Amino acid sequence: MHRRQLDILKGWLRSPYRKPLVIRGARQVGKSTLVELLAGEEDVDADLFAVNLERHPLLAQAFNDSNPPEMLNLMQVLPGAPALSEHSMLFLDEIQAAPAALPMLRYFLEDMPELPVIAAGSLMEFLLSSHSFSMPVGRIEYLNMGPMTFTEFLAGIGESTLAEEVGGFEFDAAGEAAESPHPVVHKRLLELLKLYLFIGGMPEAIQVYAETRDLNAVSGVHASIIETYRDDFPKYAARRDLTRMLGVFNFAAMGAGRKVKYSNIFPDQQSATLRRDIEILAMARVIAKVTHSHCSGLPLQADLKENVFKLVFLDVGLMNAVCGLNWATIAGQTDTRLVNEGANAEQFVGQHLAELLAQRPNRELTYWLREGRSNNAEVDYVAEFGGRIVPIEVKAGRAGALKSLHQFAAEKRPDLAVRFDLAEPSLQMIEARAITGTGATPVRYRLLSLPLYLVERLPRIIDRLG
Repeated sequence: MHRRQLDILKGWLRSPYRKPLVIRGARQVGKSTLVELLAGEEDVDADLFAVNLERHPLLAQAFNDSNPPEMLNLMQVLPGAPALSEHSMLFLDEIQAAPAALPMLRYFLEDMPELPVIAAGSLMEFLLSSHSFSMPVGRIEYLNMGPMTFTEFLAGIGESTLAEEVGGFEFDAAGEAAESPHPVVHKRLLELLKLYLFIGGMPEAIQVYAETRDLNAVSGVHASIIETYRDDFPKYAARRDLTRMLGVFNFAAMGAGRKVKYSNIFPDQQSATLRRDIEILAMARVIAKVTHSHCSGLPLQADLKENVFKLVFLDVGLMNAVCGLNWATIAGQTDTRLVNEGANAEQFVGQHLAELLAQRPNRELTYWLREGRSNNAEVDYVAEFGGRIVPIEVKAGRAGALKSLHQFAAEKRPDLAVRFDLAEPSLQMIEARAITGTGATPVRYRLLSLPLYLVERLPRIIDRLG
């Protein structure tokens, strides 16, 4: 199954300015497989030399010597280790099992720059947050990785033509859809979108479905992955109440897309305790925070109100599995209910926005919220594309019902807003009145309406609209 990160890795491998690369991501999103795919590409001249550091704990101490040639000599005596050659590519998997290996990466760059080195680890964030060593600042690169996207899912289950249809969608400079999806294509994409909401983007779940077409087998994969995440709790939260951690984990799935109130999780627990539990799960990349930004300028992350946030789960398929939603329930939802009720549509968009922003310095998800005695407003997401602040709503219905977008437009004056639903693509000028503290304020902005399945095209479409 093709991953878009594979193209990034190819560019890294061929770069004359290549540095050791660290792949970051939650467990089972496909980090190790991605490296294997890179080595297996026909146009890549590299022989993979992979070492799983969890399986060889005695190697951990050797990294303290900061001697790359000696380290390679030790690795070559491991059972089944291949011989090193000028085409070798070193892969240190589960690097968190040998913390000294991370600072040693700089010495691979300085002493053996010709050797491509990749490292990965499922609990990397905990190593980075608690390290007592000097970080190799400026000596390593990072690649962030999440679940497979909708187009990767389409290609993975044999729907490459539809994946290309999504990947080729454009608006022209005049704001007209260059080629709107044919109604037959649109209908089929919506059907497969619902399938993605059930299966999700975890590679193993997609592979099992591609090979068996058995949704019960997919549910078995979900159960196994969820159990693995729960089994990981003692590794990074050994001194915490694991029952409470499980409760926070379940709450994150059931309450995705809603503002977090600690009293709704455990009324008898202190907010500081629950806040730390949430931070730990976010470090494990099982969940992600979407934090309120005042959206007064760029970057959006410089204007946060840290104690006001909502959550998105790692993957929509896992989220539904934790919540016990089966395929029949998802498939039977009407379009309006799918978008306006429950967390599926908002989770889907948030999951893909996280992927679109993954390689940016400011990649944290944000949203906008105004609370008061009257005129409450919430815009599901706010992101930066092309140097502009873009409010994003996930909502079906008439443009006149987008009161929160109107409120945002009255205060922040964006020239473009985005609405995701299940209708065909459109671009229209909105002229409305927003009720503010000073009365009715006229607002005028362009509203880009896109079906959910086009979320991956959002940066390109916004760039084309100018």
